[in-house]
Amino acid sequence: MTPEERKVVLASSLGTVFEWYDFYLFGVMAVIIGKQFFAPLDEATRVIFTLLAFAAGFAVRPFGALVFGRLGDLVGRKYTFLVTILIMGASTFVVGLLPNYNSIGIAAPIILISLRLLQGLALGGEYGGAATYVAEHAPHGKRGAYTAWIQTTATVGLMLALLVILGTRTTLGEEKFADWGWRIPYLVSIFLLGISLWIRLQLNESPAFKKMKDEGKHSKAPLTESFGQWKNLKVVILALIGLTAGQAVVWYTGQFYALFFLEKMLKIDGATANLMIAASLIIGTPFFLLFGSLSDKIGRKPIIMAGCLIAALTYFPLFKGLTHYGNPALEAALAKSPITVVADPAQCSFQFNPTGTAKFTSSCDVAKAYLAQNGLNYTNVAAGSGAVAQVKIGETVINAYDGKAPDAKAQGDRFKKEMSEAIKAAGYPAKADPAQINKPMLIVLLTIMVIYVTMVYGPIAAMLVELFPTRIRYTSMSLPYHIGNGWFGGFLPATSFAIVAAQGDIYSGLWYPIIIATITLVIGTLFVPETKDIDIYAED
Repeated sequence: MTPEERKVVLASSLGTVFEWYDFYLFGVMAVIIGKQFFAPLDEATRVIFTLLAFAAGFAVRPFGALVFGRLGDLVGRKYTFLVTILIMGASTFVVGLLPNYNSIGIAAPIILISLRLLQGLALGGEYGGAATYVAEHAPHGKRGAYTAWIQTTATVGLMLALLVILGTRTTLGEEKFADWGWRIPYLVSIFLLGISLWIRLQLNESPAFKKMKDEGKHSKAPLTESFGQWKNLKVVILALIGLTAGQAVVWYTGQFYALFFLEKMLKIDGATANLMIAASLIIGTPFFLLFGSLSDKIGRKPIIMAGCLIAALTYFPLFKGLTHYGNPALEAALAKSPITVVADPAQCSFQFNPTGTAKFTSSCDVAKAYLAQNGLNYTNVAAGSGAVAQVKIGETVINAYDGKAPDAKAQGDRFKKEMSEAIKAAGYPAKADPAQINKPMLIVLLTIMVIYVTMVYGPIAAMLVELFPTRIRYTSMSLPYHIGNGWFGGFLPATSFAIVAAQGDIYSGLWYPIIIATITLVIGTLFVPETKDIDIYAED
């Protein structure tokens, strides 16, 4: 790698790390953000609005891909991802300075959500620009190795966010951190932004784009060429279904759903769960580079498809292993103290709630949501029409309640108290016993899932770049990437939780990533071409 190539890879990767760091700060500190900016609301509604604000950043990513992808194909890769990092960094820094609800009232959450939208738009443009820029600088036969550095950035950015927050929290203590210390990780981003801008300003335009523009062959209408002509649109669709959808669910399962499962289902405390996830990320990150380099030799497609296949085949035993080593008391209780929900099937909803705004209030939904949130398996038994749902734990029968009833709050308190007592009597632990948590084995299992992530994610930037011609590459590759990761991946926790609540098995939520990964495996294997030997400078 020449000095110029090293600078290109460093600048692109470092800037993208910082952008992911900025983006994930909000998700990791969602509870504190909710208290600061949605203070007047009750706790449940506050959580809903905080989740909405976080989801807004995911929802607009494909639109950012369109806006900045078009700009990148019109004026160049360098200037476009200078703009994206400036928007992302400035938005994040302003969040650190933003007065809370108690200071400026309703303006605080409005400005916060506006900044989240700007972050999502910027991230939608950043990835495609960085991947395209690096790939167009890479020598033939090295694109997988060079772009693999970009693929480490989301993992490293998440890890950096976790570590900075943990360090600030530990130094200040919980009370000060919740009061004002949460702003420090946001304000630190101004230094990261300065470094990124300084490095990126020293870069030149990518040689492929410069050559094309000098010859007057660049696209005058990238959106129309990318999505308005079937020849290219069908490749965009194949890239989405046959590559990025499966990659996204494997990525989110290995890094986000695993964390959700440890905390919500297995009742492992948040600090311990985060540290184990961080350890697995540190161990697994070099594999991005390994599989990126390997894809230059054996092809991108075999590695990505193998990652989808192995993940689909092994998720169930891996997550059951997490239960065995993370909360053996829960595993034992699940085996010997079965729970049954007796309810009118007409009252039972599929509790899909990606934005956190829907409310499921029937007695069946109330009972199932409680059990799913507490990591408790149950079987379903149909009751007569209009019957109030009941939960049977051994010989104990507990009546649920209608969430819309005038005395719903009192009924809710009664239901939770009775459930808590019955669950405890049946041997279900309220939380994981730290003395029984086998941390080394949990880290091994989590690292295996991170390695699956590196298999599907390490080679994909090079493959997406190689699928599309230079004149519309930035636009064409960005949209399927961000629909795949922003929507298929971003909706994974909500979809998986809804499946768990409906089926009554804490592992049934894994069917969502398994089915999507299998669809990608089939479509990708049959219809997506291998790209490693494509000349990206060739005219199309």
